[in-house]
Amino acid sequence: MSGPKFIADRIFSLSKENLSSTVMRLAVTSVALAIIVMLIAWAVVVGFKNQIRDKVIGFVAPIHVQALDKNESVEETPFQLDSMLVDRLNSVECITHYQMVADKAGMIKTDDEIQGVVLKGVDDSYDWSYFSKCMLEGETPQYQAGERSNDVIVSKVIADKMLLNVGDDVRVWFIDKDQQARGRKFTVKGIFETGLYEFDERYVFADLNQIRKLNGWEDNEAGLLEIALDKDADVDQVNEKLYYALPSELASYTARESNQQIFDWLDLLDTNVWLIMALMLLVAGITVISMLLIIIIERTSTIGLLKAMGASNKFVREVFLRRSLRILLLGMLIGNVIGLGFCFLQQHTGLIKLDAATYYLSAVPIELHFSTVVLINLGTFLLWVLMLLIPTSVINRISPTKSIRFE
Repeated sequence: MSGPKFIADRIFSLSKENLSSTVMRLAVTSVALAIIVMLIAWAVVVGFKNQIRDKVIGFVAPIHVQALDKNESVEETPFQLDSMLVDRLNSVECITHYQMVADKAGMIKTDDEIQGVVLKGVDDSYDWSYFSKCMLEGETPQYQAGERSNDVIVSKVIADKMLLNVGDDVRVWFIDKDQQARGRKFTVKGIFETGLYEFDERYVFADLNQIRKLNGWEDNEAGLLEIALDKDADVDQVNEKLYYALPSELASYTARESNQQIFDWLDLLDTNVWLIMALMLLVAGITVISMLLIIIIERTSTIGLLKAMGASNKFVREVFLRRSLRILLLGMLIGNVIGLGFCFLQQHTGLIKLDAATYYLSAVPIELHFSTVVLINLGTFLLWVLMLLIPTSVINRISPTKSIRFE
């Protein structure tokens, strides 16, 4: 057993009732709380960002193409998906799928209720994989090329407001180019819930051929072209390549550009979590420094005795650093057990609930990877060790002749 370790084990104890033992217990608690808060804060923010981003991208696709004009209304300017456009799309790497869609503003009217909506027209090429996971009742419709289906799916928000159930008929009213109201009867095929309240309260999915008929478009025209990418593709890089590959009358936009307010909110969460982590590191670090200073002051006579017996400043510093490091490791161990335990519990039970209308999610999300846990622990440990070197410099100034008589 090394000399510093032997002495540290003999003169320090968490069980003794003195000032230093009380301060050491406080330091363990502070370190544990800091680790708990950092792990949970990081897991929650990463979970929020990834789940909400996946929801938005699942609803609107990573990239969409539309006509380059100054039309800012709900209804888009149509364009054709011809062979030239298909060739240009196929020339861009990482594009896995594209589908034609179009929006049409309308109004649902029942005997007792009225609700403004946007019909999102999709065709037989539409990828329903995301919405299949969001279906609460019924099923996604199966549209056929060259036919006009009356089947629609509505969100739970709209279904609750309009008192609609699967199988019910619903009439939607539109204003045509001649400012005349026209009604169309649809049948509710299914009810979905994405958790994105801004989308759920507005959109009804319908057959794209119905939108084409209402707008007087050709069979190969649409208002938007939604583009899916490889899982690991860089959206901004693909969008830049696509932008220059498209004809001059078309432009491409990412999901972030078309939903800037949601992604700005997610970026703000990044700032908050870094601020929380910095505060936890600072508070716990100051507590540990204070603990070490108090221990040094309380053991001044011991330090003087060790020096009088020939111990070097390095030897004495190692005695106090060893004990401080053990306190750090104990606090970090407790913090990891509690923090990771809470993350595991929340991830598998959804114990803490949220207001979906405000946060887009019904429960606090958790996403934490092993590499992240290692980096957080390693980074904080190294930072706190560096902070501990500050109070140990006091040991160099302690004189053996004066410190032995110190009370």
